[in-house]
This record gives sequence, structure tokens and C-alpha cells, in this order.
Amino acid sequence: MDPLLASLHQHYGWDDFRPGQRPVIEALLSGRDALAVLPTGGGKSLCYQLPALVRDGLVLVISPLVALMEDQVRQLRSRAVPAACLHAGLTPEVRQEVWRSLAEGKLRLLYLAPERLQSSQVRELIASTFRQKRLVALAVDEAHCISAWGHDFRPDYRRLGEVRTLCPGVPMVALSATAAPRVRADILRLLALEKPLVQVCSAQRDNLHYAMQRRPKDPLDQVLKAIRRSRGASLIYARTRRSVEHWAKRLDANGVEAIPYHAGLDPDLRHQALCHFLEADRPVLVATVAFGMGVDRGDVGLVLHLDLPSTPEGYLQESGRAGRDGEPAQCLVLFSPGDRTSLGWAMQASLRRHHNPELEQEERSRVELAQQQLRRMEAVAEGEMCRQQALLLAVGELAPPCGRCDRCLSHLQRDDWSEAAQMLLQTLEGNHGTDARSLSDTLAELEPLRWGWLTRRLVQEELISESNDGSQRLYLRDSGRRFLKQPWPLHYAA
Repeated sequence: MDPLLASLHQHYGWDDFRPGQRPVIEALLSGRDALAVLPTGGGKSLCYQLPALVRDGLVLVISPLVALMEDQVRQLRSRAVPAACLHAGLTPEVRQEVWRSLAEGKLRLLYLAPERLQSSQVRELIASTFRQKRLVALAVDEAHCISAWGHDFRPDYRRLGEVRTLCPGVPMVALSATAAPRVRADILRLLALEKPLVQVCSAQRDNLHYAMQRRPKDPLDQVLKAIRRSRGASLIYARTRRSVEHWAKRLDANGVEAIPYHAGLDPDLRHQALCHFLEADRPVLVATVAFGMGVDRGDVGLVLHLDLPSTPEGYLQESGRAGRDGEPAQCLVLFSPGDRTSLGWAMQASLRRHHNPELEQEERSRVELAQQQLRRMEAVAEGEMCRQQALLLAVGELAPPCGRCDRCLSHLQRDDWSEAAQMLLQTLEGNHGTDARSLSDTLAELEPLRWGWLTRRLVQEELISESNDGSQRLYLRDSGRRFLKQPWPLHYAA
């Protein structure tokens, strides 16, 4: 029998690999670096877990979230695989036991937060395990965090390349569910991957049904209806901790047992929430978007966002937590045009709070990039294109319409908006640099139309440029001036 398949069956009880897994595993076992971009639910963790078991050595896994580490360790231990994690939340007794297991060579997988790699104790561990020839590989999970172009940039990831000097020749695998070509290039460069295998699988999910709807003033009825129609577990994402607590209480008050989860909760409460989500028949969990990374529950029938997601790449990953069992699942976004404005100002406030003169230009560039990504996500939500097709396009994948989303199943009435566009562009020409809200208010006094919506369409049409600093200041482009001189039809479905 195939030795790799035999190991897979022995340790996991599975008879075959999922698409993309085997080439990555074989690359690591042959000592070759690899970049694996596999969709959420595609089995990324197996790519570094199996080599540890086949080689009977240690794989170090860099992971950004404590909840993710602990869930992975829990799953491995349930399969009798010796695994542990090191993070600041451990008790001294547990930490001591982890170090004892490492010294005795018992562990096969050790999960670490990136900042732990700056510890002299951890660096000595890497060096000594390497000298003993027990270090099988280094794995960087959620590798898009290393790139400023990624949807979840984390500065600590930038120093991961330094670790390789402690263990030259040990292969490294970088893993992500979504990484656009520009992000992949950053991962390869910043981790100094040498002649790597680059394994990129399609992010298409044929069982997911996407829908994006304008959020009413009180979306409670929509949320309750979505939960009642759902099967299995329901994941509801809110942007802030306060909103998480608010919605968990509101759902409870309306007969839905909902559990809150966010980083501000006591560790014991977080653990209880995670266990409830994994073990209850039809749990409803309200969380910030970090929850769900690597959490192994297949029958999530609903992923509902109460706000506009911040990036298409991030939303692909978050929505991908639905339907990992292959059964149909719903992915619903409730959004408002005000979401981008409020998130944009929050980004600006964060920039001012963490102002560092030495990194000012880099920080400003990141905020500008975040604004661009927000606009792209808003264009997906308000646009006429198939939802999945538009999301995949954002990560560099071309795909046909899915045939399942709300856009594919609706028949949109398209009208010519060229006359209204002329009126808008003429007004902007006389108010160069005005902000979107002021422009809409000025136009609304002349004629009651959806001026804010049309402004966003003309930005996407590249007749108007918008500032990337969160203030949404607008400027007429040369193409906009050409349109004013010689208009052409602009057909949109409002």
C-alpha cells in the first residue's frame, strides 16, 4: 500500500487526500519549501501535521490566535497525537509540562504565536531541536498576515524569516486560505522561501449560497429568519465587542440561545463558548471575525455578517467557514452605505492613536490600501456581478457565475443613468475635493435620487477618484471630463 496513504489512514482514518494536500506533504518530506493556498475547509493543517508523524519528529507551527492553537491541539490530542501550544495564557504548571515534553522529545507539533519567537528560550529550543535532527519543518499558518497587502496584516509576522538562520535547510511551509497574487509574492519574498512548491487550489465552493442585502434600521427580523432557516450551527459576525454582546443579548431575549465570543472575554468563558459551539446540536455564536480560524465544525449552515466585511479576501475566508461538510449553507451579509464611512474613520483614529514617526509612511500606506479594499468589498455588495465570481476575482481567480447566489437568481432591471451622472459630474466640477456626503446633500436639494449610490458607481467606473484617507473626498478624473463633453450610456441596476 502507498506509505503516505497508509500513514493517513493510520493517524486520521481517512482513505485519500483532499485536492492540493499530497504535493505539499511530499515537498516537505523531501526537504523543499512550499506555499499552500487551500480554501477554508481544504485541510491545510494536515499538510504539516502528517510530516511530523511520518518523520517522528517535531514541527513548529506559527499561528496568530490562541483559540486557533488550542482548538488544533485539542483535535490532535483526540487522535492521540502529542501536541501542545505555548502562549501567555498558560498556567506555570502547564507551561512547565510543555517544556518537559519538549525536552523528552515527546511532542510532534508545537504551536506558537509569532511574538514567542523573540524569546531566547524558544530560539534555543529551535536550535537544539535542529542540532538533534528532530526538527522536521516550520509551518506558518495564516501566512497572508505577513503581507501589508493581505487582509489581516500583523507586523510580528515580518520577523519570521529570521528564524530560518537558526535551522538552515529545514523546510518551511506557508499556508493561507486566501492570498491574491500580490500577497503570494510577499509571502515568498518575506519568508525567503527557496525554490518552493507553490500549490494554489480554487477557492470555489459549490455548496455555498451567497446573499448580500441592504441592512434596515433594525435587522432583527432578518437575522431571526436566517437563523430559523439554517441547519446545524450558526455563526454571526459583528465588528466590535460591544456589538457582539448587544446581539447575543437581543437574540437571547427573542428566544434564540446565543453565546458571545470575543478577545475581551475571560479565558474560561471563551473556552466554554468554544466548547458549546463545537458540541451543541444547533449553537448560535455571535463573534468578532477572528473566531472560526481552524475551528473544526463541518455543519455550519449559516455565516451571517451584520456589517460590511472589510475586504473581499477576508470575507472569502470568513464565509468559507460555512458548509465544510459539503452540504448546502447560507452566507448572508447585511450592509449599509454607512459601514464604509464608519470603518474608514475608525482606521484613521487607529492611525492617529498608534502614530509612529519612523513608520508614518508605511502606516499611512496601509490605511490607504485598507480603504481601497473596503471600496472593492462595497462594489461586490452593491454590484450586479455574481457574488462568488466577484469575490474570486478579488483574489485573482477567474470563474463563471455560480448560479446559486442572490444575484444569479434575480432578474435585475437596468436603466440608463447617464443624465443623472452628467448632473453629478457637473456639480463635482464646481466643488472639486468635496466629500461624498456633502455632494449627495447638495444634489438631493435639486432632485431626490440615490446620489450616494450613483457616486460610488462612478468611482468604480473611474470617472471620479476618491481619496484613500477615509475622508471620501472626490475629484473629477480626466475620463469624467471627457464624459461631460461627450456622454455615453451608463446602464446600472439600482
